[in-house]
Amino acid sequence: MRIGDLARESGVSRRLLRYYEEQGLLRPRRLPNGYREYGDADVAAVRHIRALLAAGLPTAVIARLLHCVRDDGGRTVPVACPGMVGHLRGERRRIAETIERLQTSQSALDSLLATVLAQR
Repeated sequence: MRIGDLARESGVSRRLLRYYEEQGLLRPRRLPNGYREYGDADVAAVRHIRALLAAGLPTAVIARLLHCVRDDGGRTVPVACPGMVGHLRGERRRIAETIERLQTSQSALDSLLATVLAQR
């Protein structure tokens, strides 16, 4: 299938599919005329990429873990692979640190807002 077919099948834009290819997440076959040709496995790969992105993983980590997921009735299911637990723990830690920084910012903003409201 061509990129437009994959876009329709997966619900992901052509531009995003090209980005996934640039990031090494998709590797379509190139026809002699330069067109990309995708297979049915690429539809599942896009679904897996979307699920991993929704979990907060950056594309660099997804590139290392994509082969560690499979479909189970349309659901993305992780399979234990070397390094997977370490990558997931590292990303969870990164997200937790980001949340903590955002909560600190939120508290500071709440304080500023309370001070301004008290002056009314």
